[in-house]
Amino acid sequence: MDAKELLKKVRKIEIKTRGLSQNIFAGEYHSAFKGRGVIFSEVREYQPGDDVRDIDWNVTARHNKPYVKVYEEERELTLMLLIDVSRSEDFGAVGVEKKEMMAEIAATLAFSSLQNNDKVGVIFFSDKIEKFIPPKKGKKHILLIIREIIDFQPESHGTDISVALEFLTNAIKKRATSFLLSDFIDGHDYAHSMLMANKKHELTAIQVYDERDSRLPNVGLIHAADLESGVVRWIDTSSKRIRKAYEKTWYDRQQTLSSAVMKSGVELASVRTDEDYVKALLAVFRRKATR
Repeated sequence: MDAKELLKKVRKIEIKTRGLSQNIFAGEYHSAFKGRGVIFSEVREYQPGDDVRDIDWNVTARHNKPYVKVYEEERELTLMLLIDVSRSEDFGAVGVEKKEMMAEIAATLAFSSLQNNDKVGVIFFSDKIEKFIPPKKGKKHILLIIREIIDFQPESHGTDISVALEFLTNAIKKRATSFLLSDFIDGHDYAHSMLMANKKHELTAIQVYDERDSRLPNVGLIHAADLESGVVRWIDTSSKRIRKAYEKTWYDRQQTLSSAVMKSGVELASVRTDEDYVKALLAVFRRKATR
């Protein structure tokens, strides 16, 4: 992709996702992801109804009348985006490519965090850590992240979600609001890594998948390639047995994901590439806000 085309794509995603974050997600994001606690702000004179436990006795003694400490929510957060860049994310048979939708979701989350002056960092992963962008603030940083998401070329083609989760757990010292974006086409067991990551950080899993990931249409003989392994074969989609086996593979993978999020307490949103991701994100935010 040349520089001009890349800039055009970044600008298009910025316009769409920044509008969403400002008009739809800003308040929901703030409510769902609160700060780490409260910090001291100032002292003021005691007013009827104030909690006597907040009285600052040193200031009260100096001024010979009661003063209370005032606290405010510590809003600054770190948002970490864990983005699957394996070759299966290039797939897009129904709707947009998975990586395109993931770029939009990541950008929406990043711009929502910008409204709250939070830091944003990214972990790009395949079956290894492809790139780590440390958390920083500001629009310029977010535009850099969007550009990387759109144009990133991984060295490896496979997927190992545990690698990303373990890196998050070890590399990010302070508790962070974290989103794992993947199609979860992963033959490894990531349940324990997910549990450990969610104990240290607030983790949300967002599955982005294509309808063709879950079922094969009956269109006769097709030439199909596994994007991650590179294996190419002919498949007879008119065979009911083959279609059933394909659906069973999808079902088993979904059961693995459901079991992992249930054991770890991670919030999960699943979005198909021909669906609107806004509803799914809003639902996650609102569930978190009511906890």
